[in-house]
Parts: sequence; structure tokens; C-alpha cells
Amino acid sequence: MSKKVLIITGDAVEALEVFYPYYRCIEEDISCTIAAPKKKSLQTVIHDFLPEMDTFTEKWGYKIDAHAAVEDVNPADYAGLIIPGGRAPEYIRMDEKIQEITAHFLSENKPLGVICHGQLVLTTVRDFIKGREMTAYSACRPEVEAAGAVYMEKMLHVEGNIVSGHAWPDLPGFMKEFFKLLNVKESAKV
Repeated sequence: MSKKVLIITGDAVEALEVFYPYYRCIEEDISCTIAAPKKKSLQTVIHDFLPEMDTFTEKWGYKIDAHAAVEDVNPADYAGLIIPGGRAPEYIRMDEKIQEITAHFLSENKPLGVICHGQLVLTTVRDFIKGREMTAYSACRPEVEAAGAVYMEKMLHVEGNIVSGHAWPDLPGFMKEFFKLLNVKESAKV
């Protein structure tokens, strides 16, 4: 039986951070479910950096379907969890079912990939990340540290079952490390 990976997100997810992991899982014959607070077509956003701005810009991206509502997800059915960034984590982290799903992967020591602003979801289950090392988008450092985790000033970091990335440019290494935790041999050669 093929391994199953869950991606939890919502509207305003960073486009590359949801599409890249989703399609990489499919390429590896891994069944992948995108779940959101509601089963619907999600609006992605594109974050980019311009030299004249001190922060990132945001534009609308492609739509992507959430295959399931989080209330219908049994986390025990999945071998790994990915939480992409963008603005989605700001609001999905308040969903109690998303907190329950995230806590399941941390307590069961299952592979968990979290990138950019996705770490904001982890801050709601602070008992499970206290003392754990992770990176995140630099603007999320205060929340990561306030939740008791140790912020790593790196683009990519692996600690136990958690693969954390700084932002979308780190996706190739992020997925490579996530697949190592899942014990999946990559078919694409870099």
C-alpha cells in the first residue's frame, strides 16, 4: 500500500509551497490529500521580493482544490504531514481540529514538514514543540520562540521528525529531507 501524506492549508496559502509538495508526492506515487477548514477551491497567493520593498509582495495565484475538510480527516490514516506557509497559517491555526491533527503528528513522531509561515500552526500546540529546533520565515521568529521552540537561523533544518524551511526557495531541499523521513527513494535525480 502506498504511503499517504496530508497537506493542511487554507485560502492565501503560498502557491509554490502547496503545489510543489503536492506534485512531488504524486511523482513519488504517494497519495496526497489537501485538507482545509472547508472542502472548497482555495485561492493561493504568490509571495515575492522586490528590491524597492522591505517586505514581500503578494499577488493572487492559481486555485487549488481542498480534497477534504479537516473535520473529516483522521490523522492516523497518514504517514506524514506538510504545512505550507503564506497567510493561511494565520487563520487555520485557530481551528481546533487542525491543532489536533498537528499534535497527532508530533506526539506520534511522524514526519512533519513545515515551511515559511506554516510554523505559526505549530505555535498553537506549544507543549509538543517546547525545546524543539526549527527554522521559519524570519518574521515568524518571535512566535516560534514565544512558543518555546529554538529558532535556527538557517534556510533548512531537520530535527527529529520535523523538517522546517525558511521559504519557497528552499523547497527542493525541504522535500528531499521530508522524503528521507518518509523513507521514500526519490525518482528524480538532481
